[in-house]
Amino acid sequence: MSNRILVIEDDHDIAHLLELHLQDMCLSVDLADDGEQGLLLAKKGCYGLIILDLMLPNLDGLEVCRRLRTYSIQTPILMLTAKSSEFDRVLGLELGADDYLTKPFSIKELLARVKAILRRVELLKAQPLPATSKRIDINGIMIDPVGRVVTVDNRQVDLTAREFDLLLYFVLHPGRVCSRAHLLDRVWGYGHEGYEHTVNSHINRLRKKIETDPAHAQHILTVWGVGYKFAEPVTG
Repeated sequence: MSNRILVIEDDHDIAHLLELHLQDMCLSVDLADDGEQGLLLAKKGCYGLIILDLMLPNLDGLEVCRRLRTYSIQTPILMLTAKSSEFDRVLGLELGADDYLTKPFSIKELLARVKAILRRVELLKAQPLPATSKRIDINGIMIDPVGRVVTVDNRQVDLTAREFDLLLYFVLHPGRVCSRAHLLDRVWGYGHEGYEHTVNSHINRLRKKIETDPAHAQHILTVWGVGYKFAEPVTG
C-alpha cells in the first residue's frame, strides 16, 4: 500500500490542517487546490487514498471522481462536502467515491475513516486469495479472483475495486442474508451507524452493471427489513 495521500481541497486552512494530522500518521501528503491540478496529480501519482472536496474551482469533485473512475484509476476516494443535500452525497457514491464526510467534520472522525480505508486495502493485499483462486461461475456470472475480471453472460463488465470486492463477497456466500452493517464491516472495513446508504448506493450501481433488469434483480436480492443476499446457484 502506498503511504502517499492526495488532498484536493481549495480551502488552504483545511488542506494544511489535514496535511499536519496525516503527516502525524507517518503519511506523505500532496496537496492540490483545484480540480484540474488534483486530477493531473491523481493520474500521475501512486496514492493510497484521495481526499477530495466536492466544491472545487475548474473541475468540481464529482467530475474529478467521474473522470478518475473512467480512467480506471481505482484509488479509494474519501469525498468531503459542505452540502447537506442527500442527492450530492449519493451521486458522489454512485460515481465511485468510497465514502464521504459532510463539513464541518471532526478531525478525529476523518482520521478514523482514513485509517479504516487504508487498513482495508492493506488487509485485502495481505489476505490469501479466496478459498479457491479458480474462476467462479455462478448464475451466468464468471469471476476471476486473481485477475479481478468479471463477465456476465460472456460480456465483460467494468467494476470499481469496491464493487468487485462487494460482488466477490456475495458470490462466496450465496444465499446468506447480509445486513448493511455486516457488509460495511466485511467489505468496507468499518461499521458506522447511519452510513448504510453507502451500501445501498454501491448495490444499486452494481445491479446496473450485472443485472439484466436492475429494477427486478435476479442476482443481488433485497431481503426487506434485513439487507441483501446473493441468489443461490441455479441447479438442474
